[in-house]
Amino acid sequence: MPLLSDIAEEARLTALSLADYASDIVDPTVRLGVTGLSRAGKTVFITSLVHNLTKGGRLPLFSAFSSGRIASAALRPQPDDAVPRFDYETHLAALTGGGDVETRHWPDSTRHISELRIALNFESETFFGRNLGRGTLNLDIVDYPGEWLLDLSLLELTYAQWSAKAVAQSRTKGRSKIAAPFHALLKTLDPAADENETQAREAAAAFTSYLRAAREERYALSALPPGRFLMPGDLEGSPALTFAPLDIAPDARAVRGSLHAMMERRYEAYLSTLVRPFFRDHFARLDRQIVLVDLLQALNAGPSAVSDLETALADILSAFRPGRNSWLSRILARRVDKIVFAATKADHLHHTNHDRLEALLAHIAGRAISRADFAGAATDVVALASVRATREATVNRGGDALDCIVGVPQEGQTVAGETYDGKTEIALFPGDLPNDPRKVMADPTHALSAPEGVSEAEWEAFRFLRFRPPLLNGPNDVLPHIRLDRVLEFLLSDRLA
Repeated sequence: MPLLSDIAEEARLTALSLADYASDIVDPTVRLGVTGLSRAGKTVFITSLVHNLTKGGRLPLFSAFSSGRIASAALRPQPDDAVPRFDYETHLAALTGGGDVETRHWPDSTRHISELRIALNFESETFFGRNLGRGTLNLDIVDYPGEWLLDLSLLELTYAQWSAKAVAQSRTKGRSKIAAPFHALLKTLDPAADENETQAREAAAAFTSYLRAAREERYALSALPPGRFLMPGDLEGSPALTFAPLDIAPDARAVRGSLHAMMERRYEAYLSTLVRPFFRDHFARLDRQIVLVDLLQALNAGPSAVSDLETALADILSAFRPGRNSWLSRILARRVDKIVFAATKADHLHHTNHDRLEALLAHIAGRAISRADFAGAATDVVALASVRATREATVNRGGDALDCIVGVPQEGQTVAGETYDGKTEIALFPGDLPNDPRKVMADPTHALSAPEGVSEAEWEAFRFLRFRPPLLNGPNDVLPHIRLDRVLEFLLSDRLA
């Protein structure tokens, strides 16, 4: 089933693709989508990518850069005047502390779409390319919340279908307790009763509270559409965001003037006002995509979070148009021809576990990856730290040598009864992932194994520990990372040949 069945919408989409294709002939461009669910690290990834490219970071696996073929990389004005600019300078100042390193902190999360352009001036590696002189490739980075991406699946559902699905999902084992207040209110609502603004607002508020609670770190659930309920922006309080699912059958029909009809009308307004324009104007124009996944957070939260993440990743890929791009597809309907799935915060594990982290993400995202591969898109799975906040060390404990990570916990973090001040460096054993990812899926509560002699309370605190951004040595120092260069090589090398 196509995402957009309306002929006029498809015509507008084709017109945008044609305009992009014509522009690319004169000004070659790759549009890279950066997404991920809340706290996956989208802002940090883009900031580190730009900083390393423009300031000469260590990128040995990015061949065009490490070989010297990229002569320069510089920020340029973005092409889309109606899209907010990604605030690179402010985010970099947050990570580095600007003029005061003691104030360094992780930047705020993505709450809306933004864009940034980097112009890469490069020499071709081919004989004919070198004789034609240097070329320029524009990298347009489009940053958007993953929650918006999950909304695209709503385009295939009627209000009644979504309603039945959302209510059934809220009653599952991992969600029923969190959704109890919403369920209590749901029992008082009669879908066939007259429409009622007060009831609609109360239902929307209760449903939003449930979604917000489900996203908290201790639950870390992922499949939580509608995404704008969690980040409403300027439309907060509008009818398009004031609806909720009702306890109705998937094929239920609304009676005119009823509460059901009111909710249905507002659901359709949500799709037409927010979801369809996002798909048409931004998402459907992407060439390449990276999906950032905070897999460690899901593991720490337990089986429901891991299962929910697997569902969310499958839903995310169902929104893409994966496949090999040709000149015709670029004219009629651009396809995402390269997709990276990145397990972020790899610096929270010792490097001996990075292969296991990649294998686990590949297993969880297996359905999504298979669909993309079948359509002709190239995929990669990477254990990534966009900004590396720790280093590695070996610590002897009880005669055993433990592979540990060393970093500075954020101020207020507590481990084994000690609260840290944001300046003290500690070493900790982060645990080992099993060799077989199927063991994690069978029992995610023991995904990371603690060493002998570490108490359960101490181990629990370690699992949720947050570190401060790294302290740079000076203004010319570049943000450290893990495998950012591998990501760039996969996404861009063919366009810099």
